[in-house]
Amino acid sequence: MSLIVSAVFLFVIFSLGAAYDPLDPNGNITVKWDVMSWTPDGYVAVVTLNNFQMYRHIMSPGWTMGWTWAKKEVIWSMVGSQTTEQGDCSKFKGNIPHCCKKTPTVVDLMPGVPYNQQFTNCCKGGVVAAWGQDPQAAVSAFQISVGQAGTSNKTVKLPKNFTLLGPGPGYTCGPAKVVPSTTFLTPDRRRKTQALMTWNVTCTYSQFLARKNPNCCVSFSSFYNDTITSCPSCTCGCQNKNSCIKSDSKILKLVGINTPKKDNTPLLQCTHHMCPVRVHWHVKQNYKEYWRVKIAITNFNYRMNYSLWSLVVQHPNLNNVTQVFSFNYKPLVPYESINDTGMFYGTKFYNDLLMEAGPFGNVQSEVLLQKDQNTFTFKQGWAFPRKVYFNGDECMLPPPDTYPFLPNTARQRPVALSTSFALLLLFLLLAIC
Repeated sequence: MSLIVSAVFLFVIFSLGAAYDPLDPNGNITVKWDVMSWTPDGYVAVVTLNNFQMYRHIMSPGWTMGWTWAKKEVIWSMVGSQTTEQGDCSKFKGNIPHCCKKTPTVVDLMPGVPYNQQFTNCCKGGVVAAWGQDPQAAVSAFQISVGQAGTSNKTVKLPKNFTLLGPGPGYTCGPAKVVPSTTFLTPDRRRKTQALMTWNVTCTYSQFLARKNPNCCVSFSSFYNDTITSCPSCTCGCQNKNSCIKSDSKILKLVGINTPKKDNTPLLQCTHHMCPVRVHWHVKQNYKEYWRVKIAITNFNYRMNYSLWSLVVQHPNLNNVTQVFSFNYKPLVPYESINDTGMFYGTKFYNDLLMEAGPFGNVQSEVLLQKDQNTFTFKQGWAFPRKVYFNGDECMLPPPDTYPFLPNTARQRPVALSTSFALLLLFLLLAIC
């Protein structure tokens, strides 16, 4: 019995540890339910999804939310979203509910739906930006009318077993908790109103739960060494090695090859690492007071366009970023006393869309950093990042002993033949004189 208890304890601790992100310790997605009015057999609520993660957004095909009703509730109507299934509503006569399932599954509406189906912050196909990248777009909301439920604060039962896909697995949601009612300002900002009842659900992300292999890798190079440290072999798993496509394959000319599938399965270019995304960090130049780095992100997935992509890098010299070319940059300070982490992301309408694999499947930029003479060095791989995240998932770095090393001594330049001849002639003239 004690062995079982110990195993459960270790599993819980490991799960919590996997969900904790040291670069974004307070990041989560909070789902808030605000009961706005009572109806004869239930209530009307506004459900708001707030993405408080600094650099992990929900990309296409968007979020999917689910829960289990506590009693025999039904959904009479929805504005700004819909359930994927109606369920068995055969016992109803006259008005038929929108959904009668005990465990409804809700998705966002697509852009361009009729105005009478829209709601504030809805209809973006479930795409939600990261809080650190675009706070105004880090929210999604819809309205829901619930029947056969309680009609007061004491009789309403909170839904259970919340789930969130964003768009794939990885999120774990806690239980719904009643919190102080949300307050609202009227349009003229002279009067406050409040919800009749409010409860929150907090969902946290774990890369361990999302996938068993990394989703990206990192390679290194430098001006002071001809060696290129590539991504380790089979970094992202080689189970798809037989189904990958070579860059010169005739299959790429077929119509529809770049069409995404519903299950989001990738179609990868054949590489030794088999990763959808590779990040390359190149130490480009060394000046007296500054040094320059080139960053390149390459997409090897023929079916995926990464919109609103983000790249997070941890390096001690990011506290002295002087200039970033062609990318946007924002420092992340998860711990106020340490400024060693920054987020790079694309410029709107220029390079915020990382195209699928092919000639346009890469974006790149350069970063100019000011040296701190007390800490700066090219020795022992100091110039390379400690952690790299792409779209919120940690990328695998090469082993430290493979980093491009700094030569022990500078190369001696060979003396030119003309110089040698001139020196010999000068020596002969001096000897004659």
